[in-house]
Amino acid sequence: MAIELFNNGKHSCIMFNDLVTGSAEDAVQANQFLIVSHGQGALIDPSGNITYNALTLAMQKYLPKKNLEFLFASHQDPDIIGALDKWLYSTECHLYVSQLWARFVPHFCNLNRADGRIIGIPDEGMPVPMLGSTLYAVPAHFLHAEGNFQFYDSTSKILFSGDMGASLVEAKTIAMPITTKAEFYEQLHTMSGFHKRYMVSNKVCRFWVNMVRQMDVAMLVPQHGRYLTGEAIPAFLDWIENLQCGIDLFSQEHYRFRPIAGR
Repeated sequence: MAIELFNNGKHSCIMFNDLVTGSAEDAVQANQFLIVSHGQGALIDPSGNITYNALTLAMQKYLPKKNLEFLFASHQDPDIIGALDKWLYSTECHLYVSQLWARFVPHFCNLNRADGRIIGIPDEGMPVPMLGSTLYAVPAHFLHAEGNFQFYDSTSKILFSGDMGASLVEAKTIAMPITTKAEFYEQLHTMSGFHKRYMVSNKVCRFWVNMVRQMDVAMLVPQHGRYLTGEAIPAFLDWIENLQCGIDLFSQEHYRFRPIAGR
């Protein structure tokens, strides 16, 4: 299913939420995002090989493939950019990814395919001009990758938040956003375990919340699960700001060698 998050006639943001379904039952659900601004296209977190063919077909309704100029990867995981070789082979686009991963992601590609096609995003982030709009790479380091970015669309005011705000749900539930504080807390059981393990620490969560509260965010749209609007956004910020997670929850007991008895 293609979900239209925003469309003013010249600028649109489309989410594809069910392309993993049926292709790999054991693979985590993942959303892919297409931005089309005055005929120029960008894909955010286009995912891996299991979604490549379906995504290529689905996006043709909104954008000729030859007009895809940008790929944006929040980090280096295979569910983010595992099909990089195919995208670089079939289009003239460039990939924007953290400078920490710029020399690692070519390992997804055949020899020399990525030469001159990878743009490293500096730690402080950067604006990337599109026709009639700007897409901002926003720092989100250690949430969960060492070099991690989210992407803010200046026209739609959507923050594509990567793993922040992610929920582990079935694709069919994703079409409707979480809009209220009450519904956010009803759905929290689908988010809490993920954030406790994948976010590195409460310290970086608080830094991120401080940044987002200074931004004009109409939608917070993660790479997994349902998206947030309205009062659900401050409810999420209040929750994640106080969450103990990652190394906050670890102790020496988690780093203990356990030999087989009698050997």
